[in-house]
Amino acid sequence: MTRMAMARSTTLAASFDEVAESYDHAYHEEIARALVAWVAPGTDGAVADAACGAGAVARHVARNRRATARPVLAVDLSPGMIAVGRARATALEAAIEWRVGDAVPLPVADHSLDAVFCASSLHFLGRRALADWRRALRPGGRVGFTLPLATHFRPAARISELLAPDVPLPRSTRDADELVAAAGFTEADSRVLAIGARQAVLTSATNPRGSGSLPRPVG
Repeated sequence: MTRMAMARSTTLAASFDEVAESYDHAYHEEIARALVAWVAPGTDGAVADAACGAGAVARHVARNRRATARPVLAVDLSPGMIAVGRARATALEAAIEWRVGDAVPLPVADHSLDAVFCASSLHFLGRRALADWRRALRPGGRVGFTLPLATHFRPAARISELLAPDVPLPRSTRDADELVAAAGFTEADSRVLAIGARQAVLTSATNPRGSGSLPRPVG
């Protein structure tokens, strides 16, 4: 990771540490519930929740897993968010593996995951995350992510400064489909979810079968 990328990660972590306790958990619970239902990851595959925040997706996946399934991997660079996630998931302690660290690259072997989720975070991670998800997913594995709809996103100035410049927020489901297709995924399918006055695009796609070894993302 470059010095600039390390500095950005440190700033991101500090920013989300500050809001960990006051984060809009109710909104993100709704996002997670809808995203997991949209992707339908099954009950025993290997799953990661990338840039998990307080782990809303990880918890929704973990509640529907077989007892013999490996723990859901939940990764976030904010120790504060991970701490809140652990506290909110005490009943699922054995079903989630919490990690503090950068979500790109995911700390997994190549082609070892059946599903990768990323709720409300791709616009901070950048396109390098899409490349890493293709590396981490087995051929035929599924990805599911959400992005705020551009017309309904009003971030604070400090958050705006942390957005990845190479992930334009979608203005439609077509924009989201084209973003994931450009990264090499197939079967892209998106829908708009409205929660009060806020709207997000939910996208699912497939890592194509026959995917060979892929380069790791740079930065």
